[in-house]
Amino acid sequence: MLEKKDHSYERAVLVGLITRDQNEEKLNEYLDELEFLAYTAGASVEKRFTQKMTQPDAKTFVGSGKAEEIKEYVKENEIGTVIFDDELSPSQLKNLERELEVKIIDRTNLILDIFAQRAQTSYARTQVELAQYEYLLPRLTRMWTHLERQRGGIGMRGPGETEIETDRRIIRDRISLLKAKLKSIDKQMTTQRQNRGKMVRVALVGYTNVGKSTLMNALSKSEVFAENKLFATLDTTVRKVVIGNLPFLLTDTVGFIRKLPTQLVESFKSTLDEVREADLLIHVVDISHESFEDHIDSVNQTLMEINAHQKPMIMVFNKIDAFAYEQKSEDDLTPSTRKNISLEAWMKTWMAKSKHPTVFISALNKENFPEMKKLIYEEVHRIHISRFPYNDFLFEYFDEEETEK
Repeated sequence: MLEKKDHSYERAVLVGLITRDQNEEKLNEYLDELEFLAYTAGASVEKRFTQKMTQPDAKTFVGSGKAEEIKEYVKENEIGTVIFDDELSPSQLKNLERELEVKIIDRTNLILDIFAQRAQTSYARTQVELAQYEYLLPRLTRMWTHLERQRGGIGMRGPGETEIETDRRIIRDRISLLKAKLKSIDKQMTTQRQNRGKMVRVALVGYTNVGKSTLMNALSKSEVFAENKLFATLDTTVRKVVIGNLPFLLTDTVGFIRKLPTQLVESFKSTLDEVREADLLIHVVDISHESFEDHIDSVNQTLMEINAHQKPMIMVFNKIDAFAYEQKSEDDLTPSTRKNISLEAWMKTWMAKSKHPTVFISALNKENFPEMKKLIYEEVHRIHISRFPYNDFLFEYFDEEETEK
């Protein structure tokens, strides 16, 4: 997927399974995404290993034969990291580390590592640290030596307590401390949201790397960090935006992803509260990605999990400037697939089947922005007049681009 190789990156291989629930095509999609995750984290992927099994092997995930094949390749090519596409159990992780004698990372650990790199504020770092410790606790082995061996004070360590038990106790104490800290911050965040008054709140949601931050910058005329890597944005950003002469609050939120670790969903509760408490959701979709429909399903599933799926929503299909497809010849009678359907066909399909207002744009080039702004205005205006019916006459939509001309 990614051709870029950099000697400063860790050399890694990917491992995934073809099962009853995941065919080869679906696995390749997941491995493409896993490679992008690895690249974002700082790894250069040298090879992919796939194995066809009814279900994951309880001991080594891939079976002893495939594990031996991976071990040979790792030794011959000086690979330092093996990344698995699914979450490994503590016993699988332990067995694989002993068998392969290199660093073993699963998808959950990789995502947590990226979050740790990207967290900028104290709040985001606290959330990530909590998720990391909750992931780590059941996976502690005697290989861990980086934690302090014991705490000072008489009676703080029982007789005969092993190092691993001390580590577990230290982590449990740290988890309790972080949860208490987050609880305190949650109260502050709730107060901040209440102090924003009755202004309509709009939240950008979507899969990671679909262009939410770029759209945020374009709408709010601010400089929110945006980059072509996964999870470029972790910290929630709120900006006041005015369309027509109607003001509202626009929130940029963390991107969703397939197989999102449960630890992150729980620890990022306050970030997701911005979505839960929004009056309107703008669901941004990367139309140029061949799996964009799966991304939509993943986002909708996450919205359902946090009980935000019934909110008013606008579907914004972004990156029409990057859309490409394999055009069929006129005499080609083979059925149309995702890869050879034109943008115009997708537009007609989604305009017809979506129950939400829908628009196709390029946030980068600001293409079709007047149509999108009019849609947002209409939805925000509808919510506003339901809340303040007496001052509806104050607001009237006008095209800012035409006015500027």
